[in-house]
Amino acid sequence: MSDTAPDSLIPYDEIVQEALRAVVGRVLGEVERNGGLPGQHHFYITFKTTAAGVDIPRHLIERFPDEMTIVIQNRFWDLKVTPDGFEVGLSFNQVASKLIVPFAAVTGFVDPAVNFALQFQAQGEDDAPESGSAGNDAPVAEPIEDGSNVVSVDFTRKK
Repeated sequence: MSDTAPDSLIPYDEIVQEALRAVVGRVLGEVERNGGLPGQHHFYITFKTTAAGVDIPRHLIERFPDEMTIVIQNRFWDLKVTPDGFEVGLSFNQVASKLIVPFAAVTGFVDPAVNFALQFQAQGEDDAPESGSAGNDAPVAEPIEDGSNVVSVDFTRKK
């Protein structure tokens, strides 16, 4: 008998990550339907800037060539959520910008008001190594102690 698990013919990692992205979509959809954020809730959403389907201004891609984190809190507008992603208006250095982000490009979602966080790989990365921080201005979520609502999914594929 072998101690190693057999390779799965069911793509569990993809199914779980798709479900986690649905959580992000549902939360953003609630904000869209309600016309704003309830209470003290606010979100840090991290995504790959050059992933397929991402449409952001060129100056943001130049500043964040790999990944960036946006903050959905007080000053955002025109939030629209679709089954595949979202678009939102934000201001960067007092320049209004429209961002279109597919859920497949999202790598992190944090609501610090309630210590909730989701982390996952951008779809299509094929186990590419993470390059360091993007150096963006938004605060990075601090590690939260055990017993919190943080969910981290990091599946590795056997080749």
